[in-house]
Amino acid sequence: MAKTLAQLRTEIDALDQQLLELISARAKCAAEVGAYKKNHADESAQFYRPEREAEILRRVAERNQGPLANEEVSRLFREIMSACLALEKPMNIAFLGPAGTFTEEAALKHFGHSVKTSAMQSIDEVFREVESGSCHYGVVPVENSTEGVITHTLDNFLRSPLKIVGEVELRIHHHLLSQGTAMEDVKTIYSHQQSLAQCRQWLDANIAGAAREAVVSNAYGAKCVQGKAGVAAIASSSAAEKYGLDVLASNIEDRPDNTTRFLVIGHNNVAPSGHDKTSLLVSAPNQSGALHQLLAPFARHDVSLTRIESRPSHSANWEYVFFLDLEAHADEGPLKTALEELASVSDMIKILGSYPQGAV
Repeated sequence: MAKTLAQLRTEIDALDQQLLELISARAKCAAEVGAYKKNHADESAQFYRPEREAEILRRVAERNQGPLANEEVSRLFREIMSACLALEKPMNIAFLGPAGTFTEEAALKHFGHSVKTSAMQSIDEVFREVESGSCHYGVVPVENSTEGVITHTLDNFLRSPLKIVGEVELRIHHHLLSQGTAMEDVKTIYSHQQSLAQCRQWLDANIAGAAREAVVSNAYGAKCVQGKAGVAAIASSSAAEKYGLDVLASNIEDRPDNTTRFLVIGHNNVAPSGHDKTSLLVSAPNQSGALHQLLAPFARHDVSLTRIESRPSHSANWEYVFFLDLEAHADEGPLKTALEELASVSDMIKILGSYPQGAV
């Protein structure tokens, strides 16, 4: 016999009470963990453990039997973990601002909404705030599936002592925003140069006559539109909400799978989580076969190379360094052996970090 609506609501109320009791019990346990760490460790004790959180979220996804999708269940558990971690140690996360950028979305996706976020005006400033200890971690964009690498982020790793402790992949949806201006009346469009490039075909087909002006971030472009006629911005739906703008057109990116990868930067090394990635900075003498010698150890030990980028070394003209991403942890098995062999053929090796692989 089917349950009545009243019976279903009574059952939901009982389940909500059980959920509340279990969440409260978890929060109390997290607070005890924080107290233990404070009593048994020094001030540098790591309260945030990326590998531990990655293991929990993978286990949750593996055990999920629906009807909620893995992404939804993981998002709920992320927020529970975020709130519990805030009981142990509140964290301040620097991101490329202003408020409403995709970088802020990535920071909240990774850390949850129980952290404090601090908007920075540039990628350089994100690095400086974390290096100085003013913020515990930072989030910066590193590459887009359509437009490629963000070179300014890579260049910061040449000088910075910070480590990569995590990555976030975020599906990017762009919207054309304005305030009291119809699309046919738009004369100028503000956005980050990457976003203008990611929407180039749509703009050419729908609003080709408008000038395109690159600005420091999409959210800054959205701020520039406030109270002005004849202008529009390409930005996120959250930027539209934050700055009170109208959505003239939605999902205007040229590729529906448009994705940006962000890096989480901090001071600490991350232990293996079972599904990791390692980023390296390497250089070799400027001679024939040098790049082959750098890559050969990874091929010999069956380590998958997922990305390679070259950048000027900034130490001499026409000398370059290479940024590599590999699917393994630097402290484990084949990659550890490959790195030992790499040391004999490389002028310089800098392990930027080993960290749990992210997911869209």
